[in-house]
Amino acid sequence: MKGKRIAACLLAAVTAIVSFSGRVQALSDSELPAPSAVLMEASTGKVLYEKNAHEQRPCASITKVMTLLLVMEGLDSGQIHLEDMVTASEHAASMGGSDIWLEPGETMSVDDLLKATVIVSANDAAVALAEHLCGSEEAFVRRMNERAAELGMTKTVFKNCNGLDEDGHVTTAYDIALMSRALIAHEKIFDYTQVWMDELRGGKTQLVNTNKLLKTYSGITGLKTGTTGKAGSCMTATAERDGMSLIAVVLGCDTTDNRFSAASALLDYGFAGWTLTVPSLPPVALDPIEVECGMNNSVDVSAETIPGVVVPKGREGDVVCEAVLETLLTAPVEQGQTVGKITCTLDGETLAEVPVCAASAVEELTLSSALQYLLRAAVCF
Repeated sequence: MKGKRIAACLLAAVTAIVSFSGRVQALSDSELPAPSAVLMEASTGKVLYEKNAHEQRPCASITKVMTLLLVMEGLDSGQIHLEDMVTASEHAASMGGSDIWLEPGETMSVDDLLKATVIVSANDAAVALAEHLCGSEEAFVRRMNERAAELGMTKTVFKNCNGLDEDGHVTTAYDIALMSRALIAHEKIFDYTQVWMDELRGGKTQLVNTNKLLKTYSGITGLKTGTTGKAGSCMTATAERDGMSLIAVVLGCDTTDNRFSAASALLDYGFAGWTLTVPSLPPVALDPIEVECGMNNSVDVSAETIPGVVVPKGREGDVVCEAVLETLLTAPVEQGQTVGKITCTLDGETLAEVPVCAASAVEELTLSSALQYLLRAAVCF
């Protein structure tokens, strides 16, 4: 029980409250030429802007964000390795659209297939990775949908691993932001998403990144473009400035230029109007708590570090953090037991909550424990 209490406190991760705040002013249609869009701060998941963010739409090769997430998780778990050699199947080699012209039976490393999938959005490379990880694209797609459900992507249905147009293959701008956030938690992905040019097959195949913002937008870190007849021009763009990371998703743009300008406008809006700040807590707020019927009269308390919160620029000093603790505890008290919480607010809106836990255990004062205490004291005396 003691271990469970400790784990519960340690795993009670700071709760960042996602808010679709009506105070966020809309961008004009000329500034944001996308029928569906969302802007999210990556560390907190806070939505800073939305436009038809929960409208189901096809997303073209943005699909590959989930493919890449599963590959990154497979690498982290040791299920697959960058050095693994993958043999292209007839199915993988048959993909149309953007590809690297894999031949059936051709072998290529996971590392090179990742390059191809990220940099040039190669459909054949994505399928080869899917088959290597799960045995077949069909099994991989099942795992994609399972992972989407785990991430809270409630309006997403994947039918394939590369985003080629297929009836019923849909998602939303908000769901894409969720899976993009999960992907960039794997920092290794930036080794691929920030590469402008590379090559395969000893220089015989040249790769040039489809993300043109790598050359034009300050702080850009990724992430994925996509274009099909049904989906239009789409993008999930990630960028970081001054310690704040943003995710901008635009779907259904009518041209590639509009895709990039819409993503840039969202990122500009976020960096110009918002900042990530770490609130401070008065030092007296975490005083020990009195314990009755215990071997000790009080117990010290501790809390996880207060996380960064996203606020409008200029409002950093207006964030209020308060600790609400139990005034009296009854023994036994277990180490890690939740005894209160710290709440950070701005204008009445909760930005973050952090659990406060007992820093040590306090045994219940019983006849047996009292006698043991007296015996120990007598021996020491």
